Amino acid sequence: MTADKHFHTIIIGAGPGGLACASVLAAKGIDVLVLERSRRVGVKVCAGGVTWSGLARHLPEELIEKAFSRQHIRTGRQQTVIASAEPIISTINRENLGQWMADKAFRCGATISTGTQVTAITAKEVITGSARFTYDFLVGADGSNSLVRRYLQLPVVHLGAGVQYLVPGNFTEMVWHLDPDQFATGYAWIFPHKNCASVGAYANRADMPPKILQEKLHHWMAAHGMHTAGLKAWAATINFDFRGFHFGNRFLVGDAAGLASGLTGEGIYSAVCSGEAVARTIIDPGYQDLPLARLIKKHRQHTLLLRLCGANRLLAKIILESLVAALRVKMIHFNALEMGE
Repeated sequence: MTADKHFHTIIIGAGPGGLACASVLAAKGIDVLVLERSRRVGVKVCAGGVTWSGLARHLPEELIEKAFSRQHIRTGRQQTVIASAEPIISTINRENLGQWMADKAFRCGATISTGTQVTAITAKEVITGSARFTYDFLVGADGSNSLVRRYLQLPVVHLGAGVQYLVPGNFTEMVWHLDPDQFATGYAWIFPHKNCASVGAYANRADMPPKILQEKLHHWMAAHGMHTAGLKAWAATINFDFRGFHFGNRFLVGDAAGLASGLTGEGIYSAVCSGEAVARTIIDPGYQDLPLARLIKKHRQHTLLLRLCGANRLLAKIILESLVAALRVKMIHFNALEMGE
């Protein structure tokens, strides 16, 4: 059976990483096909936080829902407010971001096929339920449960879990609550949006099972006057098991590559940064991407800190309390906890 069409590069997944990769390639006149299993681009469980040092300063103002130059950080023993001249973190609607990035990729010349489930991958072909396509390069931007990653036979051992509720109301403070007695190596958050807030919790699955994490979140929300009755729980798995991104003529970006932060769960900037780096590597095999190199270095630092905190509950308390104290007296900057530059 012959293929329906040949593309220079096929990207599986129309998330921020896949679309960033598609835009860079298509702008250079490269024939790009993006395959997305969902019918709408951008639909994903996401707290919607983007950092100024990472992605926020590059987005149009209309995508920003709320911006925060102050971060309220709490632990079991202290609380502090970190302030900056620029917005430290802004919130966006994940679907709106996806639609904006898809429009940009389309205008650059990329072909985007939604509602298309990839059923198989071979050394030369990508097979869907209704078509077969051949490729020169293949990019896996298909999330934590990446089919491309499985095709490459790369295991996924290190995973985080996040659960959130969209709580209606006008929330004015962005809050982080780090307490090993409640959330092990993770944290709870309040990320305000236009008419609601993402209220949730994240933790390394090796340190706290998702079911227990959700129960802890319920107790924390109740203590803060928020209740889950009538609200839907949204859960997601975060892959931070990075084992490389370049495998011959095949690449992985974002969560598929395991480039989300295991410490915070942050993944949007990692996806965009790696997607653009992969595109430039496809264009020029000798290209050395410095932002991606810095991202990988910070990813390793986050993973090391996570492992230290996960080794012992008392050690986790000491590390996290010291970290927040250092933020309070400005010994370290908040962006040490971010994946951005």
